[in-house]
Amino acid sequence: MAAFHYPTLYAASASLPAPSGWSGRFWARTGCTFDNSGNGKCITGDCGALKCTGAGVPPVSLAEFTIAKSNNEKDFYDLSLVDGYNVGVGIQTSGGSGDCQYASCIADVNGNCPKELQVLDNSGKVVACKSACAQFNKPEYCCTGDHATPQTCQPTHYSQLFKNACPTAYSYAYDHASSTFTCSGSDYLITFCPSSS
Repeated sequence: MAAFHYPTLYAASASLPAPSGWSGRFWARTGCTFDNSGNGKCITGDCGALKCTGAGVPPVSLAEFTIAKSNNEKDFYDLSLVDGYNVGVGIQTSGGSGDCQYASCIADVNGNCPKELQVLDNSGKVVACKSACAQFNKPEYCCTGDHATPQTCQPTHYSQLFKNACPTAYSYAYDHASSTFTCSGSDYLITFCPSSS
C-alpha cells in the first residue's frame, strides 16, 4: 500500500493511504472561497465543493498515479500538463526501489503562457494556461480523429512550450518516453508550488 503526502488548505501536509491497484490524480486549486457548509468555488481546479468527489475543471497541473496490484510490480506516476497548467508540482518518492525519479514542473508556465491560452482572474492576472486542445478543440491538438495514434499526433508549437518549461511532464497525449516514471513499494510526496532548490 502506497501513501501520499500532500499540502492541504488547513494544514502544512496530509497523508492519504492508497490501496493496491488504485489509480487516480491530484491537483491544486487556487483562489478558493468556501462558506461554513463547504459551498463555494475556486478560480482554478474547481470541483464544485470543498471536498472534491470528481475531477477538477481544467486547466490544472496533474500528479497521476497507478499503484501496483502486488509488491512484485511497479507503480507508475507522472506529471501531466495535457489538461493545461495552474501551479508547479513535484513528486518525490520515499522508501521505494527501482528507478524512482523525482518528477517536477517548477517553471512558471503562467508567466510564459501565450495570450490565446491565458486564463485571467478578475484583476487581469494570468492564473492558468489552457492546453491547445482545450482552447481550440482540434484533432491535431487533442490527438483525436485522424490524429489518434502516436504516429499521427506529434508535438505542436503549444505542447513544446509546456515541454520546454517542464521537461519531465506530459505535454501532449503521446509524450510517454520522457514523462512516465516507475517505482516499487514507495510512498509519494506531492508538493504544489515547489521551489527550484
